Amino acid sequence: MTLAAAALPGLPGDEIPVALRRVARFAPNRRARLGGREIAAQLTADPLFRQRIGARIVTEAGDLGAAVTAGVAPAAADPVEVAALAYLARPDGWRELIDAAGDVVRADADSAAQADRLRAAEQRATRAEHDRAVARVEADKLRDELARVREELGQLREEARTTAKALRDALAAQKRAADLLATEKGRASRAALDHEAEIRRMRSRLADAEASAATGKQAAKDARAVDDARLWLLLETIGQAATGLRRELALDPTDKLPADFVADAAADRPGAPERSRARAQDTDDPGRLDQLLALPRAHLIVDGYNVTKRGFADMSLEQQRKRLITGLGGIAAQTGDEVTVVFDGAERVHGLPPAPRGVRVLFSRKGTTADELIRQLVRAEPPGRPLVVVSSDREVADGVRRHGAYPMGADSLLRRLARS
Repeated sequence: MTLAAAALPGLPGDEIPVALRRVARFAPNRRARLGGREIAAQLTADPLFRQRIGARIVTEAGDLGAAVTAGVAPAAADPVEVAALAYLARPDGWRELIDAAGDVVRADADSAAQADRLRAAEQRATRAEHDRAVARVEADKLRDELARVREELGQLREEARTTAKALRDALAAQKRAADLLATEKGRASRAALDHEAEIRRMRSRLADAEASAATGKQAAKDARAVDDARLWLLLETIGQAATGLRRELALDPTDKLPADFVADAAADRPGAPERSRARAQDTDDPGRLDQLLALPRAHLIVDGYNVTKRGFADMSLEQQRKRLITGLGGIAAQTGDEVTVVFDGAERVHGLPPAPRGVRVLFSRKGTTADELIRQLVRAEPPGRPLVVVSSDREVADGVRRHGAYPMGADSLLRRLARS
């Protein structure tokens, strides 16, 4: 139909069927689209018209038309064009040419599908390797923490053994004092039969021995209290040292995040004054999305129109933006994560309502696409911070994955918003 529509005005007026004379006056870019049904009907029902238009098209096709007229399909030719010329010229074996062209098209389609499956498998393998690497890093951190805790436990056990030894020594001294007291009492009893004076002397000695025993008990009690105080002081010192170290290493709070620097340099904020700009040189499980957003200090970056045109295509652009930003505000409130949504800003947007708390709304500057702005946001973040980029654009996903971000398909966010 396309070939016939292009060649239709070249036929003499008396050779054009009456049903197609109005179609012949259409603009070239509308002729096949608006008059395709009438052209197809005439090609089927009017062999003379098909022969005339086919002869003209074959002549204009040059060597390819001559080859098809001879019943030959050149290997380098487009199989669809070969089939169309064969249908119009109808040389001997024209049905075989059409069947052969169909086989080539189906083979190309099968090859493309196989290539897509291979690329998907490679992407899954890359993602799995990245997840394994993250798991190994986390395991190393846990092993280091376990070694540190074991070292501290060993120190505490050593201190406990020292305290227990001091307690045993005090108990042994008390036992020796008690034994000495019993001996002295026996001697006093035996000496009482000899002389009264000896009794008084022995009683005095006994009193001295009891005072010594009391002193020993008090000394043992004081020694235990001193050991307890030392242990408490050691633990308190360790705690204060840890608090001081945390305070010494703490960074001053900042009122700007890495994405804000990219926003100031390469994006438009809604409601910001217009200023001159330099012209630039030119998968989908919401459960996995929830797991990534649960990581500490995660940053969710959303390709705005990529998500809205996939989920809310029946709405106006203004309604699409409003619905997406409102849903992202709910996610930010639930998770406490940093959320940034990026829209293409080729056309200025006026009257956009204030963004919800925790959601940053950016528009790419003139000459820059939202995809480029998203890659700048990812590159601005420090290594190791969890970054989740929502976009079904394969080029965007591949680009941010190379910088350590987690790409997710637009359907994962849409299902997450629908569930909320």
